Amino acid sequence: MLRPFDDKKPIFLQIKDRIEDQIVNDQLKEQDQVPSTTQLVNFYKINHVTVAKGMNLLVDAGIIYKKRGVGMFVADGAKEKLVEQRKEAFVDEYVVPMLQEAEKLGITERELTAFMKKVKGCDQ
Repeated sequence: MLRPFDDKKPIFLQIKDRIEDQIVNDQLKEQDQVPSTTQLVNFYKINHVTVAKGMNLLVDAGIIYKKRGVGMFVADGAKEKLVEQRKEAFVDEYVVPMLQEAEKLGITERELTAFMKKVKGCDQ
């Protein structure tokens, strides 16, 4: 099913994120051909420039590369690079704020670990 675009984030960034998700989830592997800009335009029914802008961000980041006259492909090491970037973002966006709030509330490391195990469904 086609996932709608979020109004809170530019569409070109959402295109980039969707391709990154496919790489991280092993739907696209190293050296696999990425859908063409035209295919994405037709699939999502959006402007060519919007798709190209998202794709160019991936090229600039070394996640995909262009083969002239052939298409775009997933670069070697793309998944590892994306996973590392996402881990760093996870720490900044979730772990740091969580630890700051835990400190305000006097929650110990042991309590945090217990909370995570409980939420995950593996009681101590």
